[in-house]
Amino acid sequence: MKIIIVGAGQVGFNVASRLATENKEVVVVDRDAAALKLVSEQLDVQTVEGSGSSPAVLQEAGVQAADILLAVTDSDETNLVSCLFADMLSPATKKLVRLRNDDYTNFENNLKERPPHIDTIINPELELVRTVQRLLDVPGAVDVAEFADGRLKLIGVRLGPGSPLAGKHLWELPRKTGGYGFLIAAIVREEELIIPTGRDVLKAGDLVYFVTEQNRVFEALSLFDIKAETVRRALVVGGGRIGFRLAKALEEKNIYTKIIEKDPRRANELAENLNRVIVLQGDGSDQSLLSEENVQDMDVVITVTSDEETNILISLLARRMGVGKAITLINRFAYLPLVAAIGIEHVISPRLSAVNTILQHVRRGNVLTSVSLKGEQAEAMEAVAMETSDVVGKPLKNIDFPKGALVMAIFRGQEVIIPSGDSVIHPMDRIVILSTQKAISKVEKALAVKLEFF
Repeated sequence: MKIIIVGAGQVGFNVASRLATENKEVVVVDRDAAALKLVSEQLDVQTVEGSGSSPAVLQEAGVQAADILLAVTDSDETNLVSCLFADMLSPATKKLVRLRNDDYTNFENNLKERPPHIDTIINPELELVRTVQRLLDVPGAVDVAEFADGRLKLIGVRLGPGSPLAGKHLWELPRKTGGYGFLIAAIVREEELIIPTGRDVLKAGDLVYFVTEQNRVFEALSLFDIKAETVRRALVVGGGRIGFRLAKALEEKNIYTKIIEKDPRRANELAENLNRVIVLQGDGSDQSLLSEENVQDMDVVITVTSDEETNILISLLARRMGVGKAITLINRFAYLPLVAAIGIEHVISPRLSAVNTILQHVRRGNVLTSVSLKGEQAEAMEAVAMETSDVVGKPLKNIDFPKGALVMAIFRGQEVIIPSGDSVIHPMDRIVILSTQKAISKVEKALAVKLEFF
């Protein structure tokens, strides 16, 4: 599979990094020589210097032989023109584009049905708002992913020192679940991801990922001694596009919301376009302002300014002032493994959201959902088992599946099955697979031959 990535920024670099480890042919195009030098020094990919909106540069990159073109620069206009010329030069090439401006995304149908015939439009800001909503719906969650239209949830929680599960072997857990579907799929311990077996022991401080049905979430959380809490009051810091979308979404869910914006002109715009949200003009890092607004009474503070250092500072300040949950926007991938060490658990990233969305479209076939787990050491994806597949018709414990891969769930019609080693996959079942990054290429190869992705 040949993939051309237009844009060597953090999204382009990260996608190229992921795909290069999976033995795909990757070409990265950018006009910034320094950015390309970094790519070529760290990744085993080809690079082409020049604007991705130039037809000559696209031809040099080999667009006629490309299966997929990803246009992920920071310029919506450059991304659109790249897709336009790619459509002229190679109509069969699948085109994915990152767009953030509503002036363009409002014409999504036109952009798909008419030139440049874009296959997928990725708006990381919308994905980010959905991520926040999932985190607010599951108390105590550090990570939340959904499959099968929300019927199955993959949830990451931090195991506290007083958790009743600390010190327990995984084989002991079925006796505690009362028989309903629950499976611990992964453990992150000291930044290392483990696909566990029944012999593994849970330890305080572990980040534990488990899967369960939507209607069993709170029962599963109770195993970790996490109680259901409804979010009623929220403070958003930062009134840019993301802050506005977020405040609008919270307003629609009838959550009492305040938003702080530093720029007076932008604060006025927010006040004109938000009905029940209280708009405050000021500096969100000002402790006296937070104190005046009784930040300690908020259920959650969400920091989404354009400066991630400011977001981190405000989140730490809010936690010190008594806020139970702080959700922090961070763009730089290098920061993601570090923030937990300073007490920031709930992290959102528009760039990581974009990467997740892109990956589900570059997997062989059409993946409905592809989600990277914390630290990007693993990926979860959905597939449908075909009648000719080796995974059909025999117990999971007898299947020669790649090491580092796990079948987390089976969907059979409206039934959700959290499998055991004795579970059997039937033809046309949908399955959710968790794979470490090292095993993804083997899993994908097996699935491409034996399974047909959605």
